[in-house]
Amino acid sequence: MNKTQLIDAVSKAADIKKRDVETIVENFLNTIVDTVAKGEKVQIIGFGNFERKENKARTVKNPRTGEPIEVAASKSPSFSVSKVFKDKVNK
Repeated sequence: MNKTQLIDAVSKAADIKKRDVETIVENFLNTIVDTVAKGEKVQIIGFGNFERKENKARTVKNPRTGEPIEVAASKSPSFSVSKVFKDKVNK
């Protein structure tokens, strides 16, 4: 399911105009992205947690040459699924 299909499904299920659902979905996603980018955690009970992970600088080997390469520290978004969600998927 892509974002357009999600908007259609929510619109139909809630009997709300697609345009209004699209605005809500866009704002919902933008709020999650902005909050995680600031380093704050977003917890949605029964769904999961969005947070920013800190990756330390490290040395790795180039697989072709075997030479060491320095990888700079970075930040990346992370999502961990809730137990309720995981249990539903594993039924």
